[in-house]
Amino acid sequence: MFDRLRQIAADIFQLSPEQMTPLSSPKNIQTWNSVRFLSLILAVEEEFGLMFEPQDLERITTLGEFAALIETKLAGMV
Repeated sequence: MFDRLRQIAADIFQLSPEQMTPLSSPKNIQTWNSVRFLSLILAVEEEFGLMFEPQDLERITTLGEFAALIETKLAGMV
């Protein structure tokens, strides 16, 4: 699942997938801004068939945390 997220994030942040790690964040990804993060959220919702609530996203500070949230949401869909 992280590989799918990594590819989506790389496309949105205009980086290579290898540059995207679980620790990737606005602090170490220069192209990570609020507009691109919103684009990432929308792309992930479409890719995984999920809907996120604002309170879900408030605590996301890294790509790894976002991956964990996606896994939690997917587990709840079963």
